[in-house]
Amino acid sequence: MADLSIEFCGIKSPNPFWLASAPPTDKAYNVVRAFEAGWGGVVWKTLGEDPPAVNVSSRYSAIYGKNREVIGFNNIELITDRLLDVNLREITQVKKDWPDRALIVSLMLPCEEAPWAAILPLIEATGADGIELNFGCPHGMPERGMGAAVGQVPDYVEMVTRWCKKHTRLPVIVKLTPNITDVRAPARAALAGGADAVSLINTVNSITHLDLDRMVAFPAVGNASTHGGYCGAAVKPIALNMVAEIARDPATRNLPISGIGGIGNWRDAAEFIALGAGSVQVCTAAMLHGFRIVEEMKDGLSRWMDEKGYRSIADFTRKAVPNTTDWKYLDMNYQVIAQIDQDKCIKCGKCYVACEDTSHQAIAQIVGEKDSRTYEVIRDECVGCNLCEITCPVEGCITMVPQETGKEYMNWTQDPRNPRAEGVR
Repeated sequence: MADLSIEFCGIKSPNPFWLASAPPTDKAYNVVRAFEAGWGGVVWKTLGEDPPAVNVSSRYSAIYGKNREVIGFNNIELITDRLLDVNLREITQVKKDWPDRALIVSLMLPCEEAPWAAILPLIEATGADGIELNFGCPHGMPERGMGAAVGQVPDYVEMVTRWCKKHTRLPVIVKLTPNITDVRAPARAALAGGADAVSLINTVNSITHLDLDRMVAFPAVGNASTHGGYCGAAVKPIALNMVAEIARDPATRNLPISGIGGIGNWRDAAEFIALGAGSVQVCTAAMLHGFRIVEEMKDGLSRWMDEKGYRSIADFTRKAVPNTTDWKYLDMNYQVIAQIDQDKCIKCGKCYVACEDTSHQAIAQIVGEKDSRTYEVIRDECVGCNLCEITCPVEGCITMVPQETGKEYMNWTQDPRNPRAEGVR
């Protein structure tokens, strides 16, 4: 049976599934229930200076798919609204009672050294395993010079990280904001400041939708609203890309990464780990489905690892990183052609409409007796774009079949069609 235990920048955990710093980790009651359910670790909801933050009502909104499935989740909640001393007492007791679980404390303070120097010994005294610097919160706190206001400035990231390394012996994890042009810059800055690891992504600036009768966005606070932090399944592609960018950057390729963003099942977790994450953090899925989802996550990951022959998490960590590259290095001579399985085809015509209207007119609609319809790929016109496969409602009906071209690998830097290709004058 696969071993799910991990060691992340010196922090041991029975499995890679951690709860992210958020409402699910706001107090001892929640965290204990999470540990009882089987979570390997938690990042305690962000602590700050007293007096604590004051939140508004309401706080959440969502984007729905069919059957009211939550695709994206938006929140305008701030850091902890509980007194620092209360949080510290609870953290101390929880760590004492659950010594085998990872317990990280998230922190957010003004961009001055003194507050950091004052709080860090208090965190160490709790017995916590590490700290996470919240440089990503996109709402409420940036207006106070914290959160994303720090994370968007690499010099600030390096400076505060250096302060923390100076004033604590605990591992320092820097949580990065996705609300930035190039996530590699703050990751490099965190490393330069001495960070032991980074975690990402924090939430994405967003307004989910409006009440068009009242002309107020959600979540509505009286007759007004504001932008919030977007998370959930919808942000997973953004998060995967940013994790991969850091993992394959020569400057940060050895920097441990805790992956966050839209993780809702074991497959999501495996993808993050394969692209560079050493642990994964979950929030939205737990808020929507409860703490027991970790049972399926652990079971599914373990079964998949057994099937693939992976004995430990380390066996496939970063395994997909070498296969992730810049566009210019992709093989220009690689070719796939769509193929329709007529036995599975339900004759809905979605592939034909999509290709005919918006793509390459590479699917023929053949009208037969009694106005029957058959759809066939026009091979000479198919560019292998995958649109037909994506629009088809029947899994496995349309597949993309690799073609033997007889041509050797050639990327864009070598392609004679590129006026700046090597050897082209």
